[in-house]
Amino acid sequence: MSTQTLTIGKALNLGLRRAMEDDAKVVLMGEDIGRLGGVFRITDGLQKDFGEDRVVDTPLAEAGILGTAVGLAMRGYRPVCEIQFDGFVFPAFNQIVTQVAKIHARSKGKVAMPVVIRIPMGGGIGAVEHHSESPEAYFAHTAGLKVVAVSNPVDAYWGIQQAIAHPDPIVFLEPKRRYWEKAEVDTDATPGPLFRSRVVRGGDDVTVLAYGPMVKTALQAAEAAAEEGRSLEVIDLRTVSPLDLEPVYDSVRRTGRCVVVHEAPVTLGLGAEIAARVTETCFHSLEAPVLRVGGYDTPYPPSKLEEEYLPDLDRVLDAVDRAMEF
Repeated sequence: MSTQTLTIGKALNLGLRRAMEDDAKVVLMGEDIGRLGGVFRITDGLQKDFGEDRVVDTPLAEAGILGTAVGLAMRGYRPVCEIQFDGFVFPAFNQIVTQVAKIHARSKGKVAMPVVIRIPMGGGIGAVEHHSESPEAYFAHTAGLKVVAVSNPVDAYWGIQQAIAHPDPIVFLEPKRRYWEKAEVDTDATPGPLFRSRVVRGGDDVTVLAYGPMVKTALQAAEAAAEEGRSLEVIDLRTVSPLDLEPVYDSVRRTGRCVVVHEAPVTLGLGAEIAARVTETCFHSLEAPVLRVGGYDTPYPPSKLEEEYLPDLDRVLDAVDRAMEF
């Protein structure tokens, strides 16, 4: 039977397994990903089945992980690097933005860099400092990198395989507080393109855009708004670089209103870029300014305060109300 009920975490595990079965050059690297199976158990059982040469427990050195991945990729391998938590990626930032992102262009296309960097993103799990961040804007701003943000088990299963098969480096963001969300996944289906946004709920009054962990929040807001007679169209962006905004433009031309939601702080976040593009392209269709909902412009707070920090249903609905008042 090809259809299974999977969590996002299990879908990623099966997707990694299938990618490793299909291509012997796929190598997994990361801290505690082998015998332990990773902090979130995403790689559980893979070292046992594929061996220590293909599922490598690395030292606690993110710069070393990415530096090694660059060399492996240059020799024809497809390294998949796990960063335990989003806040741990910054020691490897130099390797990612100066080497991983640039070698293909620097070599005039002669050297491919098929590196996948898996990063659990966002908050909501009650973790300590450096374990809850939203670093997507740093990477989306870096030419040469592609940035994918999955929100559901189907995209997790197929997206990780598509990312591994892609010739360019991809930062693959996984919503850590959604790892246990379940959905039906057809493992024999033909997946859609990786770098495409998707309308996940139709509506007529306001277009709500989200990606990663905020897609569920946007859908919950749409459910609540429907009880008040408002119809929200929710679009899962799925990829934050490159942005696929044609479905967004089509939607905004109908609704005349747009709200962008993400966990990262609002200032200079992805919402700013999206708001600018929507305004440029749909200016004559807009009935209200494009509004943004995000985290506050503060360092991520202690876990007892994170529910106050993270955008929730009420903050999304408040933005919808403000958009409807224009």
